[in-house]
Amino acid sequence: MAPAREKAIFGVPIEVTVSVGKARPMISEIVSLRRDSVLPLDSRIEDPVEVYVGSQLIARGELQELEDEGGRLGVRLTEIMDLGNAS
Repeated sequence: MAPAREKAIFGVPIEVTVSVGKARPMISEIVSLRRDSVLPLDSRIEDPVEVYVGSQLIARGELQELEDEGGRLGVRLTEIMDLGNAS
């Protein structure tokens, strides 16, 4: 790829999704959800989270509160996937 094209592509923002866990409620539980309902997840607070671009897992990490960011969360990456063979 030509350097100018590569530079242009690197400037395009993408959306990254962080998966903290899954829930497996019954349909009856879903239809009865209300404000302030708590949906239990299959993970613990200290479990690693998974970082995705689209459906591609790109990394794993740990949630942490960002200093001086008023309660905002970030992910400290602990494992980066080998994307050389990504399909």
